[in-house]
Amino acid sequence: MSLLAVDNLVASHGLLVAVRGVSLTIAGGEKIAIVGANGAGKTTLLRTIAGAHSHSSGSITLDGTDVSKLPAYKRVAAGIAMVPEGRKLFADMTVRENLLLAGRHARPGPWTLDTVLDAFRLLRPLQNKTASTLSGGEQQATAIGRALMTNPRVLLMDEVSLGLAPVAVDAVYESMGSLIESGTAIILVEQDLSRAMSVVDRLICMLEGSVVLEGSATELTREQITEAYFGLRIFRETYRDKSERR
Repeated sequence: MSLLAVDNLVASHGLLVAVRGVSLTIAGGEKIAIVGANGAGKTTLLRTIAGAHSHSSGSITLDGTDVSKLPAYKRVAAGIAMVPEGRKLFADMTVRENLLLAGRHARPGPWTLDTVLDAFRLLRPLQNKTASTLSGGEQQATAIGRALMTNPRVLLMDEVSLGLAPVAVDAVYESMGSLIESGTAIILVEQDLSRAMSVVDRLICMLEGSVVLEGSATELTREQITEAYFGLRIFRETYRDKSERR
């Protein structure tokens, strides 16, 4: 049985349909990457699963229980946590305060202040620094740690490497090693395709709000992913159909 199941989900921004009938499942401990060009609907999908964005139809179930109508804070209590794009830390609070605040109403589990600081060792000497004074990589590590403090069953991570220098990305992914090995299910939105494929089990590509490719990260080729990413296969099939009708 799937841990998380999204069925025929539709979500919009006003008149713009950003997620078009998306269905996906993730098993306990599985790691999934969602890739696609800007505007493909990746962030809206994650925000809708987390309860931060409303949906017009479809369902989201966690371990067989429909959580579609729960507000975001109740989804966190149920075991769905999100690391948002842009980190969105409490800028005037210290690293330690950001982490402890998230842990105040945490589910029972292995992630505590000490285990988070053990996993993200770069944060231990920064505990008393305010979030606004941190580098981008340090902020990202804090944001991931903050989500872990809730002891999620499913962790949604949006654009982990966005805006970070390569050395900072390396540091964040190195720190994520113990998280990846922990058995927490992860749905990762990532622009760095090579990086994403190195840590996930399965890859999903979205185009204009829909899933256009899905498969094992070890079996999909870069050519297949590139074609799906840019819609090249759809373009060729449409062109061929039009040519055949002439």
